[in-house]
Amino acid sequence: MHAPVLVLKDSLKRESGTKAVADIIRTTLGPRSMLKMLLDAAGGIVVTNDGNAILRELDLAHPAAKSMIELSRTQDEEVGDGTTSVIVLAGEMLHVAEAFIEKNYHPTVICRAYIKALEDAIAVLDKIAMPIDVNDRSTMLGLVKSCIGTKFTSQFGDLIATIELAYEISRFPFCKLMEGVVVISPIAYFQDLAIDATTTVGVDLGQGLREVDIKKYIKVEKVPGGQLEDSQVLKGVMFNKDVVAPGKMKRKIVNPRIILLDCPLEYKKGENQTNAELVREEDWEVLLKMEEEYIENICMQILKFKPDVVITEKGLSDLACHYLSKAGVSAIRRLRKTDNNRIAKACGAVIVNRPDELQESDVGTGAGLFEVKKIGDEFFTFIVDCKDPKACTVLLRGASKDLLNEVERNLQDAMSVARNIIKNPKLVPGGGATELTVSATLKQKSSSVEGIEKWPYEAAAIAFEAIPRTLAQNCGVNVIRTMTALQGKHANGENAWTGIDGNTGAIADMKECKIWDAYNVKAQTFKTAIEAACMLLRIDDIVSGIKKKQAPGAGPSKPKIETEADADGEQILPD
Repeated sequence: MHAPVLVLKDSLKRESGTKAVADIIRTTLGPRSMLKMLLDAAGGIVVTNDGNAILRELDLAHPAAKSMIELSRTQDEEVGDGTTSVIVLAGEMLHVAEAFIEKNYHPTVICRAYIKALEDAIAVLDKIAMPIDVNDRSTMLGLVKSCIGTKFTSQFGDLIATIELAYEISRFPFCKLMEGVVVISPIAYFQDLAIDATTTVGVDLGQGLREVDIKKYIKVEKVPGGQLEDSQVLKGVMFNKDVVAPGKMKRKIVNPRIILLDCPLEYKKGENQTNAELVREEDWEVLLKMEEEYIENICMQILKFKPDVVITEKGLSDLACHYLSKAGVSAIRRLRKTDNNRIAKACGAVIVNRPDELQESDVGTGAGLFEVKKIGDEFFTFIVDCKDPKACTVLLRGASKDLLNEVERNLQDAMSVARNIIKNPKLVPGGGATELTVSATLKQKSSSVEGIEKWPYEAAAIAFEAIPRTLAQNCGVNVIRTMTALQGKHANGENAWTGIDGNTGAIADMKECKIWDAYNVKAQTFKTAIEAACMLLRIDDIVSGIKKKQAPGAGPSKPKIETEADADGEQILPD
């Protein structure tokens, strides 16, 4: 075949093939993973082994590589785990497809085979998945532990604080002292926090489905100071606000009636400059009286419902504050919309837009205690002891801001894991066992696939082995020997739960080692990786038409001498 003749401008580049983002990420898979040190845009240094965090910081020019990065972001948003596996698997799928592309297989044929392999892989997952009881706390703890084992033992694993903190931190129950350095291992702590938080905000949608919205209804409030074991999940919410008139309003109310508003309790100001011309002095008093009556009227409409606490997202004037405090009502103003939504969910109130539309059913009576406490230098409002809260706050305490940020990142992962299991309480084996089972099943099925699709289908089966192979590589064991032994065990179909113990590299039964993965995470990993591989395979050319800036110091380009023949094809010069 002749090479294609391309008619492109000088500045147009033609590229094909995908950059192996997978190779950068590969070493960060599993508990024995390597760390990456990155320089971020602000010049700070990030040391992490979280696939998504690494790719977020990479600045890549290649479009196909950029789409690989999107994969890990999708995975992180959907299920919050398996970001590294997705990239490794997609990279492998593309790698095995390369051989077929060179043999002039049509990409559509390969994609068809891949999609078929994906359907069969999900069927295998359904077959080997093991249902669990969400209400059994010890099972949930074990599960969260195994899913974030890789995160905790390496990246955040043991937060190392310098010797100055030694005394303060050595009082912790989960603390080991190394030579001159303190290592805190708060694993025990965070799994509890994560499971408490996610079970609190679960909502039954019917038909056995549960919705758990971590982003919206779980707020992590970081307050520096205190000790790590002061961290807790509140049965309600807290936010950084004080009552409007601290001297006159109560700071502690038991079983409060709470009204939530998102309208201002002050006189409406004109939209633009309003000029009022007053002839008589009494008119000025009339104007002021109208303003006062308007505010009094609003306050009376609210006080009709005998609330103990009134919270508004907008302003609250001095006069309104006077009427409310006279009636013994505590008021809080200018609260964030998101916080207001959480309070509504926690105490069962409804956020009202206009005071004249208030109804008895809008008043929140679910909270057991309203209290304003001082932590450090600031006042925090707690609405806690709620009856059936559907929103909660995780209060994190710790020695420094950095420590709290790191804890928060890991808490997010832990909550994602707990959420996945509550949503779909099924487990599959970890340690590469699932991928090996899928691979073995697909290899057997490939003999029944007809036509040209048989070979790419078989290649997809082999590509699944990338995950256990990478795990073995990262443990530093003999990869070929381990993989051959594992393939032999799975080919007989004797035990679907045989995989690699990520810490030692030994072949073990995942059930006994308690190395599990959530079904949601695995299914999402397979879907994202294969669908992305298919999308990238369909791209046969990447052409970038970016105008090249002339290099500094380079002289003007040679003038082109036109002949008469060129006159017809004359280009209009750009502005």
